[in-house]
Amino acid sequence: MLLTNKVSLLRQALDEANSYAEWKEIALELDAVSGLDLWKLDNASEHYNHELIRDRLMQLRQLIRQKDNRQLMRALREGLYHDIGNIGNPLLYTYAHVGTKRLIEDYIEQVCVALNYLCDTELEFLSLEQKHRFFEDTFHSYGQPALMLSGGATLGLFHVGVCKALHEQNLLPKVISGSSAGSLVTGMLGTHTDEELVKMYDGDGFYHHAWTWKRLRDGILGQGFADQRQLESFVRNNIGEYTFEEAFAKTGRHINVTVSPLQAHKARLMNELTSPYLLVWSAALASCAVPVLFPAVTLTTKNHHGEYHPYMPSERWVDGSVRSDLPRQRLARLFNVNYFIASQVNPHIVPFMQSDKERLQKGKLSSWPKRIVRSQLQMVGMGVFDFMRERTSIETLRQLMDHGYGIIGQRYYGDVTIVAKYTWRHYACMLQNPTDEMLMWFRIQGERITWPKIAMIQTHARIGQTLDQCLHRLNQQRQQLDEQRRANVIHLQTRKRHTAQIGQIANLD
Repeated sequence: MLLTNKVSLLRQALDEANSYAEWKEIALELDAVSGLDLWKLDNASEHYNHELIRDRLMQLRQLIRQKDNRQLMRALREGLYHDIGNIGNPLLYTYAHVGTKRLIEDYIEQVCVALNYLCDTELEFLSLEQKHRFFEDTFHSYGQPALMLSGGATLGLFHVGVCKALHEQNLLPKVISGSSAGSLVTGMLGTHTDEELVKMYDGDGFYHHAWTWKRLRDGILGQGFADQRQLESFVRNNIGEYTFEEAFAKTGRHINVTVSPLQAHKARLMNELTSPYLLVWSAALASCAVPVLFPAVTLTTKNHHGEYHPYMPSERWVDGSVRSDLPRQRLARLFNVNYFIASQVNPHIVPFMQSDKERLQKGKLSSWPKRIVRSQLQMVGMGVFDFMRERTSIETLRQLMDHGYGIIGQRYYGDVTIVAKYTWRHYACMLQNPTDEMLMWFRIQGERITWPKIAMIQTHARIGQTLDQCLHRLNQQRQQLDEQRRANVIHLQTRKRHTAQIGQIANLD
């Protein structure tokens, strides 16, 4: 009875924590009193190949102990991928409140130790250039993570808390995409330095006024029920007048905004590679142009004189989430991403999202009826929208059917999926102008839904961060070596000139 009461009190305290440090301390205590520490110490689990991970761990330790550096390099290259032995399985992170199997954590730690050891040890069989190439190739093959922010109108403020929680733990990816409301947060992340982001999370300088409603007649005539000029002012004030190229130069973050053509074509992913001169606020405005609420948008670019011009003037663009809320494939192709963190806050999607246990535990017979019904409903829904869009002659209705087809047919999960938790109060805020109080309320809730996912994200991130740090140190060594070589050349040239001058003086004598 006493234990039950303590667990209940700890769970309540966990839900009310105001920082990750506080949350983690409570969560670790909860794991201890619930007996979950014993689960962590037991290597065995049906969800991953614990024998493979144990053997790999012992191999790395032995190779370092024997200083068999050549074989250590081979062992790392052959087995360095983020889901080796299925250690990235989300089900491994659904038992304990913090962390997973100790064996997995020890393995990740040992890989990082091995990488740092190779980086900082002088290897007689490897030049500095060859070592740098080894780490560069390993970093490329390991891949990098991306954060994908969904749409959700004012509910997109949840994303601020998600990003803050990741940023404070040094887990905010360099590759970030956003659709609709998520594009606004993405744009702000891409145009603010780390120091500026700290102030942004607290609402400092945040422009609040996004919504102004128009006359009913305007909406019926297809001009939108909300004032697009006010939305543009909101977006420009919060993002600034940066192109994608300028934003990347300022922050080093690869920001991506999804926009959909008004006509039935594939969605586009705008970033510093595909559209370097496009203004970030322009792409975010188009991505926020929800059909019916706002009219379609003409995108804007900036030339080298700082003058603004329309981008593809004959094309108009709308909400990116209707066709590509989470653009996994294009991010993978453009930025070598193989690990996706999805923050899902779309009000029409969240109620249908499943937990990792519901979605991934496929062996239970009790889950089959739900899966069958869900799959059939999706197929029927897509069929209905496809039938309607092919047969209606009313352009506005056809576009709505096309957007509906795109929404139903998408995949809304990532390797890690952070899902907002809604009550009626959240839905009441959906189309309101955000206040300072609302921003803080959504932010802390976004942080709280992210903290349980931190350990899972760290499992992938630690190795990637270690590789990045090793490359940074090796680049510094290369730079120092180049500077030393240049200094030696200058010294040699100076000596030659000095010797020549002495010879000339001797000849004169």
